[in-house]
Amino acid sequence: MPIATPEVYAEMLDRAKANGFAYPAINVTSSQTLNAALRGFAEAESDGIIQVSTGGAEYLSGTSVKDMVTGSVALAEYARVVAAKYPVTVALHTDHCQKERLDGFVRPLLDISLERIAQGKDPLFQSHMWDGSACPLDENLQIARELLEKANAANIVLEAEIGVVGGEEDGVVGEMNEKLYSTPEDALATAEALGLGDRGRYMLAATFGNVHGVYKPGHVKLRPSVLKDIQDAVGAKYSQEKPFYLVFHGGSGSSLEEIREAISYGVVKMNIDTDTQYAFTRPVADHMFRKYDGVLKVDGDVGSKKEYDPRSWGKAAEAGMAARVTEACEHLLSAGTKLS
Repeated sequence: MPIATPEVYAEMLDRAKANGFAYPAINVTSSQTLNAALRGFAEAESDGIIQVSTGGAEYLSGTSVKDMVTGSVALAEYARVVAAKYPVTVALHTDHCQKERLDGFVRPLLDISLERIAQGKDPLFQSHMWDGSACPLDENLQIARELLEKANAANIVLEAEIGVVGGEEDGVVGEMNEKLYSTPEDALATAEALGLGDRGRYMLAATFGNVHGVYKPGHVKLRPSVLKDIQDAVGAKYSQEKPFYLVFHGGSGSSLEEIREAISYGVVKMNIDTDTQYAFTRPVADHMFRKYDGVLKVDGDVGSKKEYDPRSWGKAAEAGMAARVTEACEHLLSAGTKLS
């Protein structure tokens, strides 16, 4: 069962929360980066989450097609075939979806999963993210309620976000201001609007200074204690310990101490994209620089087919990214915790 069923995904999230670890959620943009993620999880003996962003989904459909639903469906179907060869369980997730992209991304994908459920199949994806961080909180939670109802009917977990992740991802820029830090009031409003699992499962991306991309030390001011304040405030009102299943966005460049502290407050999923992008591309750059006279037909020469064959440098890229995924599993304490 390489692709998690809804029941197994629920078990994965419960195990992570109960046992103090988090799953790396690896953004992929191609069949090869998907294979790299699967290889990395397998080598770490960790289950995990594979996800696609709006831009990644467009890219997967072909650069002249640029259709997010087509790319997402293609990824999910391909993943079901190749993941069967790996001894780990993975969940499929769609990353940040802003309000203006809902009708071209998450809503049609939910409809596809509802059709699959009606046919006795599992949903296409195991979870979807609604990024309402650019909306006023009331509107954010109103849309989240609508999506949660539909996701619950399709046995899908929703991911919602309160606060803003700074930096840039897929052309969307989050401003670096006080909204980088979610508040207990935001969290209490979320619990009131969405419940705490009784109206459908969801994860919460609460922000604590997170910024997309990678920066020099000192640029990003993470305050993981914000997550504790949120859990404590909502937990006190509803008599639950760590009521939220939290998600860590924008973690590139974070110290291991900050990552582990965030996990201790109930983070069960950490998004990883920038670091694995570099880990994939770095071996390619090495190949091109060292073997430029083979990959190029310099001065009218013939070059070397074995050097410009995409498989020659693609294998190195896959291995480099897989190693970074394995490292992420170790950092997040998921290594060695696979279900089967």
